Amino acid sequence: MRLLFHSAWVPRLMRLAALPGAAALVVVAVAQSQQKPSSYAPVTGLDDFKTVVARMEAAKPQIMKTHMDLLAERYDLSDRPAKGVTMSRGKPVQEGVRVKLPPGMTWEKLAAMTPEEIREKDLWPKGFLPLPHPNHAEGGMLFPKHHIDEIKKQEVRDLTRFDLDYDLPAHFLPEYPPPIYLTTRPDLGDVSQGQVVTLMNYYELFDGILNPKQLEGLRLLVTPFPQQQFNQTDDRRSLLPSRGVTCFDCHVNGHTNGATHLVGDIRPQEFRHRLDTPPLRGVNIQRLFGSQRALKSIEDFTEFEQRAAYFDGDPVIATKKGVNILERGSQVHFMAEFQALLDFPPAPKLNIYGRLDEQKATEAELRGQELFFGKAQCAVCHTPPYYTDNLMHNLRAERFYKPQMVNGRMASADGPIKTFPLRGIKDSPPYLHDGRLLTLEDTVEFFNLIQELKLTSQEKQDLVAFLRAL
Repeated sequence: MRLLFHSAWVPRLMRLAALPGAAALVVVAVAQSQQKPSSYAPVTGLDDFKTVVARMEAAKPQIMKTHMDLLAERYDLSDRPAKGVTMSRGKPVQEGVRVKLPPGMTWEKLAAMTPEEIREKDLWPKGFLPLPHPNHAEGGMLFPKHHIDEIKKQEVRDLTRFDLDYDLPAHFLPEYPPPIYLTTRPDLGDVSQGQVVTLMNYYELFDGILNPKQLEGLRLLVTPFPQQQFNQTDDRRSLLPSRGVTCFDCHVNGHTNGATHLVGDIRPQEFRHRLDTPPLRGVNIQRLFGSQRALKSIEDFTEFEQRAAYFDGDPVIATKKGVNILERGSQVHFMAEFQALLDFPPAPKLNIYGRLDEQKATEAELRGQELFFGKAQCAVCHTPPYYTDNLMHNLRAERFYKPQMVNGRMASADGPIKTFPLRGIKDSPPYLHDGRLLTLEDTVEFFNLIQELKLTSQEKQDLVAFLRAL
């Protein structure tokens, strides 16, 4: 006799054990609990939907408090915009290092130490450790409230989860809605007209600008399809049965709104990375897709997302919840063709080679550029004009800290991560593949330690000034 074990079965099994001849059933079930974790999620739940909702709603306040306490321990979350620095449509850029240091430590003292010393003395800033999902054991797509409100207003489609809320404050997220720039029509500037593009307005906004293939591709990108947390089954995480999510619910307007979930390509659960949704801007010049999956084309990425990533990489669950199988020769091709039109925002201080125009740049920006290509060694990976080498690199951040469990996330080796383009970087906070770095200043401090650069305070400021000009 073989029985798959689930912890929720214990009370029921104990009741069964009281029946004649049932004790063996409990023994078998408990024995099965000692097996190694499975790569597969349970296909059916044991509790009815109302019971699950009641249990998760009751647990939500403590889960969110635990996670928000972690953020407060790691970061200065105050709203401190940089003077005179904005994103493309005018949202202020946050300034300053927000990662908190261990007591009695300074960035200069830390940079003077070896990775081994930092590791042994447990001095690696907690904000530089991998960032867990608000409930890492549960995971799943989470959307900022302003996006939930806009989609509910336009489509009467609710992306609210009854078990979790989004965590990062809105002032650390990209501007909303972000502008859309097309490689085919740079003369038009922002073609979004200040709107969040959805199924309700895409035709009105783009008819006459796109060809029919591209227009159909955009339609598919704003069409909701079933996803792990948002579908019609009773193991969803929305109160009402859901039509699902769209590609543009995370990559809003072909950019990003900071929506998060867990990557689907790692097991067990505690080793899965939180994912900070990257922009789709500039995918036409990229050759690797996915932080670590190294998919070789935007077509591969588009098809993979709905076949597997929407369902945590589990085709069994995908079948149950209503996976949308895209047709490669037309639908995937159309979607990819539109995505390849999404351009970076204008950078008026850059010349055609992606370098600063000396007549337009400030002295600080020019000094930062010299550092970028010199002492800071940024250009080893981030080569102009788009500031990516289209490769993957392993930072080996684990040199600086011992493996540790952080709110359900095992902080250990991240492995190789793709080189994301830096063009338009000030428009897409937070940073790194999991969003653990809230500002560009945090990012510079992180790489100063990772690369053992020993930059001065002035050099760090100049480097940030250059990054803001890209």
